[in-house]
Amino acid sequence: MASEERTGSDMRDDAQSFAHLEIAWRPDEALRQESVLGRFLAAEGLKDVAELGERAAQDPAWFWDRTVKSLGIAFQAPYSQVLDLSRGREFPRWFRGGSFNVAHAALDVHAQGPLAGSVALDWEGEDGATRRLTFRELQGEVDGIALGLTRIGIRQGDAIGVYLPMLPETMIIAYAAAKVGAILVPTFSGYGAEAVATRLRDAGAKLLVTADGFWRRGRQIPMKETADEAARLAPSVEHVAMVRRLGRDVPWQAGRDVEWTELAELGRGGLPTPLLDPETTVMIIYTSGTTGRPKGAVHAHCGFPIKAAQDLGHAFDLRPGDLLFWYTDMGWMMGPWSIYGAPLLGAGVMLFEGTPDYPGPDRLWQIISDHRVTHFGISPTAVRSLMPHGQEPVRRWPMPALRVLGSSGEPWNPDPWRWFFETVGQGRLPIINYSGGTEISGGIVGCFPTEPIKPCSFRGPIPGISADVVDDKGASVRGEVGELVLRSVWPGMTRGFWQDDARYLETYFARIPGVWYHGDWAYVDEDGFWYILGRSDDTIKVAGKRVGPAEVESALVGDPDVKEAAAVGLPDPVKGEKIACFCVLREGAEPGQALAERLKLRVAGVLGKSLRPSTIAFVAELPHTRNGKILRRLAREAYLGLELGDQSALENPAAIDELRRAGTPAGE
Repeated sequence: MASEERTGSDMRDDAQSFAHLEIAWRPDEALRQESVLGRFLAAEGLKDVAELGERAAQDPAWFWDRTVKSLGIAFQAPYSQVLDLSRGREFPRWFRGGSFNVAHAALDVHAQGPLAGSVALDWEGEDGATRRLTFRELQGEVDGIALGLTRIGIRQGDAIGVYLPMLPETMIIAYAAAKVGAILVPTFSGYGAEAVATRLRDAGAKLLVTADGFWRRGRQIPMKETADEAARLAPSVEHVAMVRRLGRDVPWQAGRDVEWTELAELGRGGLPTPLLDPETTVMIIYTSGTTGRPKGAVHAHCGFPIKAAQDLGHAFDLRPGDLLFWYTDMGWMMGPWSIYGAPLLGAGVMLFEGTPDYPGPDRLWQIISDHRVTHFGISPTAVRSLMPHGQEPVRRWPMPALRVLGSSGEPWNPDPWRWFFETVGQGRLPIINYSGGTEISGGIVGCFPTEPIKPCSFRGPIPGISADVVDDKGASVRGEVGELVLRSVWPGMTRGFWQDDARYLETYFARIPGVWYHGDWAYVDEDGFWYILGRSDDTIKVAGKRVGPAEVESALVGDPDVKEAAAVGLPDPVKGEKIACFCVLREGAEPGQALAERLKLRVAGVLGKSLRPSTIAFVAELPHTRNGKILRRLAREAYLGLELGDQSALENPAAIDELRRAGTPAGE
């Protein structure tokens, strides 16, 4: 990684330009002492996060034992062994000899304690409808649905597909499934029938939970018909349970379909929470691949929920009585992460059905204000889409309860980061930048309330994650771009890919046994701040020089006319690859040859002449997932006229059509 062949000096120079940004936020001493992480450090006699990280890497069992106890995470029966490595680092087992059910730890404990009347679930629909449940009320709803599940034949180990928007019932079914020991299979609410069916078939799901539809930008979006087709394509599905969100007429199959309210009636009286082995599978989350079937990351009761809670406590300073609002979907990791992680800490979850800018660009800020949200998270892409509306929509709503901002999903650019920090956070709230993955159960690196924050950076690895940046021989590097790896184990590790351990081992452990290669480029500056520079498999290689798409995109969006950009590599017979850029312009900007040339020169000025783009194409929108990630692979394949691979995560198919029609772009 230290060589030109591996990363290129241009990529290193760009990383260093980020590293030279000055610290923008510093904690005061009161926050250091009062924060969840600060109290943990004091209790263990440790001076800072770095010292904690070193101790945790040396003794993971010590760290996770102390963490679950300090966070008050309740086991039904105590464990006798924290960590069992008898099957190797690739397949650790945790909290052996104990009993743990996330429904017990997140709901039963709080419903019977001092937080019984505290908000566990707050919800707002696009149409303004609201619903709020306390821990006691949520426990009652979950218990009823759990018993209803058993009465239609759901047993421990059965898979339940969830094809729902962000509704109260989405959180209820997640915990009801956990209570009976069933396996949750969340899917994106915007998927088509085949994408849903692929996941249902792979998991062997017996039940699919859906809705008649939902609101999106003032229109009713049907779901039941898509769910019916998915069930037809997945023979394992025996029942389809439906939530009536819109009250519309829908097709109905007697003997198979069941109303949500009927399921609740079947469960009148509730179900006690059974004792479960901590390693019982709680969820399979599917991640899309370029080819082949999606990868089903298997997660345990004592894994994903505990890692999510630990991250929320240590990195985001989420405390009992707080309210977390992360703009996401249940089909993406941050949906289950919020739903499982926050209640374990005695905090509530805010769910929102709609979009950030409907009916106006102030919708998110209105929700934060009205519901007294304390922690708000969003992707950098979504922030970039809100920036053109200016400060007025944000200033319209007082947000006195807001204490922490969060971001995840992709690398930042400096200007959007500063807008989020100064306009939304008014320069007084930390932005907890957070990066990890579905297979991680949360973060690898993040920021912390006890530590200073530079724009676009991460302060370092999340405690309990032994992360490193290495060269192509696996040796640690600093001040150079390298591969992000994990050298130890943690409870949130996926237990493998569903029915495909060979693929799991090949994906993460093929290069060096026992070392997890995550697939991200990373950089650690001289002050110890970390930067994620994009996926290493997205890297563009031009005449032997490698550059991450985020570096090119950062240069482009620094131009006042460019709202958003995506960079990809196209085949080139001489250089191997050449850079193509797709740009969404701000209102009033004029596309054409002159602007294309100016943008090419801008990228060349930032990254070097050898990385000057060969193509600039102007488009109305880029292909995105619903939570804002740019689907660069689909952009490249559509532009080249290739057959598209997995499209299940795509939110806006019109963007693909436009890229296919692009023809000879400006600046070719």
